[in-house]
Amino acid sequence: MLEDVYKTIEKSSEETLFKEKGSKFFGYAFPVLSEEDVKEHLEDLKKKHHSARHFCYAYQLGIEKIRFRANDDGEPNNSAGLPIYGQIQSFEVTNILIVSVRYFGGTKLGVGGLISAYKTSAQITLEAADILEKTINIYYKLTFEYDMMNAVQRIIKEKNIEITNQKLEMNCEYTISIRKKESESIYTIFDNLYKVDIKMLA
Repeated sequence: MLEDVYKTIEKSSEETLFKEKGSKFFGYAFPVLSEEDVKEHLEDLKKKHHSARHFCYAYQLGIEKIRFRANDDGEPNNSAGLPIYGQIQSFEVTNILIVSVRYFGGTKLGVGGLISAYKTSAQITLEAADILEKTINIYYKLTFEYDMMNAVQRIIKEKNIEITNQKLEMNCEYTISIRKKESESIYTIFDNLYKVDIKMLA
């Protein structure tokens, strides 16, 4: 079966707080679609928590081609970013940034303690986030003459297809969105329709 659903968040989560031996870990989850988005959220958090020591984070971008990064921001190697990323994997979410902002409380936690604290901070942040399941969709452009409008509309209604854009000028242009697993069969239907041109959009 074609896997055509993924999990993500559409809005930032509420701030969470985890305390361990005097250290405070403020957790945040943000929806992101690019490295640029990641940078902006980190800059905002640095303004908000200007006296915090560490801004440790992990993000994952993409649905079928995954890009990710984990950053320890001055904590011992692999003691912060990777435990946070582990939670992103565990919750199976993508297009997400998780940041844990640490205020040092005077007592060292040791590497094991840090791994556990950052993991917990990320976990409660993801539990507080509104995680949604979305379908992976393929977009097609249909081009046809007005005399084909009824035939095209009938298929769209029958198959419950979403039109995301339409231009009705000299001829008709529809952009349609199809769930990935149904995309081939829908393509074939339109492709076999006389005088209807269908193209996949990148």
